[in-house]
Amino acid sequence: MAKSMCGKNFHTIDSKGRLIIPAKLRDALGEEFYMAPGLEDGCIDVYPEEEWEKFMESLNNLPNSKARIRDLKRYYRANAVCCNVDNQGRTVVPQELREDAGIVKDVVVIGNGRKAEIWNTEVWRANAKDPAETRRELRQMVEEADIDLYG
Repeated sequence: MAKSMCGKNFHTIDSKGRLIIPAKLRDALGEEFYMAPGLEDGCIDVYPEEEWEKFMESLNNLPNSKARIRDLKRYYRANAVCCNVDNQGRTVVPQELREDAGIVKDVVVIGNGRKAEIWNTEVWRANAKDPAETRRELRQMVEEADIDLYG
């Protein structure tokens, strides 16, 4: 079972397109992992191999009879890249994925459960809400979902 990823780290991508993956995320991602376009602007999704295979299996189980589903399958399969880290903890973030996410240099790398995400720092900050407002919204969502955080 894949380790749950969490945390937020600010980094830069060097002139060769390399990014240092934070040690805790490196451990959770494993030796080989997959980068794919995120569904949100300014983001690249990073999946451990095990989670990527689960995602591919879920796509495989969708019927090919609908054009939109075939497009979805092609989109992810064509744009995903298998990656690894070098001895210094860096990985190359493919240029096409960087361009698609509007990433040039400054990024935020976050753990988001079963995957990590690489964000354009400007987009990340623009989407950030006031912490107090965020906590109020989260409390309401936890209450509505009847999740017990205290017991």
